[in-house]
Amino acid sequence: MGIDFHNMNNQSTYTTRYADFSWMETIKKLVPLVNISRAADIGCGGGIYSKALVELGVASVIGVDFSKAMLVGARENCKDYHHITFKQGNALDTGLDNSSFQVILERALIHHIQDLKACFQEAYRILEDDGIYIIQDRTPEDCLLKGDASHIRGYFFEYFPKLKEHEITRRHSSEKVMETLKEIGFKEIQEVKLWETRKVYEEKAQLLQDIRDRTGRSILHELEEEELHQLIQHIDDLLDTDSSIVEKDRWTIWKAVK
Repeated sequence: MGIDFHNMNNQSTYTTRYADFSWMETIKKLVPLVNISRAADIGCGGGIYSKALVELGVASVIGVDFSKAMLVGARENCKDYHHITFKQGNALDTGLDNSSFQVILERALIHHIQDLKACFQEAYRILEDDGIYIIQDRTPEDCLLKGDASHIRGYFFEYFPKLKEHEITRRHSSEKVMETLKEIGFKEIQEVKLWETRKVYEEKAQLLQDIRDRTGRSILHELEEEELHQLIQHIDDLLDTDSSIVEKDRWTIWKAVK
């Protein structure tokens, strides 16, 4: 069935977390953001990473998303960040000016995009010369790593093989991403792997509630309610602990220069 990003009931689904220290440190090593005056966060969702860019030193950030509902949540989430603005648009047609940004971030976006070439061409268009393009997403290999007490997502695919099939279909390989970047004209292409802390739960019940609510987990919208209940029971049985849980996801980050 999939998540309806345009449904106003989902406007706060992607506003409830903060960018983790592991992500902040990785980005700082890739890109010195303290001297960046303008950055764009394409596919900004709830604005979590728009805020992170400002906290890392970017003077001005514009977040772009195709969903009005997501942007309502993002504006509320970022209301105290006066250097962040938002507009409706999409990754293939942002509506932003040519050569107007020093940095573009596209996090957890490209698995929604079939035409990578068109997506990367749009980023190339709005970047300044020598501007930096940061893409973050999961490859099929990232998604299908074995589940454990930290990599909770792995349990989803082990319990429901149909989710594995869905995930493999929508995720791009690192080779395809890098080849397409090169084809568009990007240079100095780098790949970095990151185990990013998604959230720290004081107790197991909080994690199970997060899964029950499908919070920030679009893949779980592929499950019916009864299937979701089965998955929660399965994870509850596997995690024999009442102590805190540090949930992490494995990501691939690509950096390229115009």
